[in-house]
Amino acid sequence: MDKIKKEQRSDTQKFSHTLCTLCPRACQADRAAGQKGRCHVDDQIRVARAALHMWEEPCLSGRAGSGAVFFSGCALGCIFCQNREIASGKAGLVISEERLSEIFLELQEKGANNINLVTAGHYVPQVIRALDRAKSQGLRIPIVYNSSGYEKAETLRQLEGLIDIYLPDLKYLTSELAAAYSHAPDYPQYAMEAIAEMVRQQPRPEFAPDGLIMQRGVIVRHLLLPGHVREAKKVVGYLHETYGDQIYISMMNQYTPMSEKFADPNLNRRVTKREYERLLDYAAEIGVENGFYQEGATADESFIPAFNYEGVRCKGM
Repeated sequence: MDKIKKEQRSDTQKFSHTLCTLCPRACQADRAAGQKGRCHVDDQIRVARAALHMWEEPCLSGRAGSGAVFFSGCALGCIFCQNREIASGKAGLVISEERLSEIFLELQEKGANNINLVTAGHYVPQVIRALDRAKSQGLRIPIVYNSSGYEKAETLRQLEGLIDIYLPDLKYLTSELAAAYSHAPDYPQYAMEAIAEMVRQQPRPEFAPDGLIMQRGVIVRHLLLPGHVREAKKVVGYLHETYGDQIYISMMNQYTPMSEKFADPNLNRRVTKREYERLLDYAAEIGVENGFYQEGATADESFIPAFNYEGVRCKGM
């Protein structure tokens, strides 16, 4: 088994020097030569923030915080993206693989419950090498792969044995919505296949002895969009019917309208209390027990951290 894993990771060494097909876009950009892919970045690692983050699910953040590493770029590109400053690749410092592994260890020293790789799919080969290096130097806390869900299962298989907790979105199950909001009509199929691969790798949730902090497992997020309770029910129903208590389902109401106005009027307002209650009532009716929900006016709170390069620069810089 160890030999197979090493051979798989060796393949990633070559992968980063070919035309890029890491994500479902399969844009074939020569990122190693400096060409930017559909993710808006080349193959140089760009990170906008690396710090303790308190706004993840309770079993990830706990009291100490999740060690969130925010990577620049994104292959999906939702029109309502809350992190567009970094998703567009316009923010982020270029760092080496060695520096990335140091960041992981520094977050562990700060008491992080885990290392939270936020939108790292377009850097999978580099992340694998940085994790291998950090683990050889004493990294021992769980690794979280925080994703839009728009992933290729074959790319995720490269991560087997390195990722302890998968944290994907399942944004839509309707191709028309995925096309309208993320320019990705194939999102539902890829996301369902990706989540299936994640659950294959981590089939059961496991927690620390105190029962509070997750050590292994899969948490699937769904952000309720205003005017789309029916779609949200479809997503939650699919996840519960397919996986039952193998996964946790995180139902979020934190959608925040952007300053620009969208052609779809639904996106210009927040989720109502009644809309969210309808989703939570449905989840209870079908028997969802492993789940998370948000309380209060979350859209009024700041879930978007400052992308000010905290924790990214080497000490002393």
